[in-house]
Amino acid sequence: MTRPGANAAAAALLLFAAGSAQAVDPPADSGFEIDDAAAFRAAGFKLVAGEWHACDETGDPGYVPGQIDELADLNGDGAPEAVITESSGACYGATGSAYAIVSSNKAGKWRLIDSGVGIPLFLKTRGAGNWPDLEIGGPGFCFPVLRWNGTAYVPNRKEYEGKPCTG
Repeated sequence: MTRPGANAAAAALLLFAAGSAQAVDPPADSGFEIDDAAAFRAAGFKLVAGEWHACDETGDPGYVPGQIDELADLNGDGAPEAVITESSGACYGATGSAYAIVSSNKAGKWRLIDSGVGIPLFLKTRGAGNWPDLEIGGPGFCFPVLRWNGTAYVPNRKEYEGKPCTG
């Protein structure tokens, strides 16, 4: 489920990437009820004055505090994953955005799966445990694609609009 107030940078990249037949469409409503605070804490965020922060440069005029942009069962195990984003040019450079993917087990305990600078896009191709490949968008035209190896997301290839590239 996409949350209200979704990260503008993520939305722009999703619109840009929408032409790619490889992208996975998020479900309209995941049906999951979650403990948002536990998900944010697993992602390394701290609650400051009612907002979730991972970046310390919150004076940046373009700063957008942490938010859950997507909530879905990404790997088909029946438990939710959350994509958390935060935006700041001061913290995240030209990309301006960072992400954290956290996963819950059926008991509701959250753990960090992956995080980094960039804008995540889930692809139809899959790695171990049925986890979707993850394209990390940002400036440029050749993006890294990470694949879950059973323990972590690791570099797999580079793509642009679903085609291999170098750069």
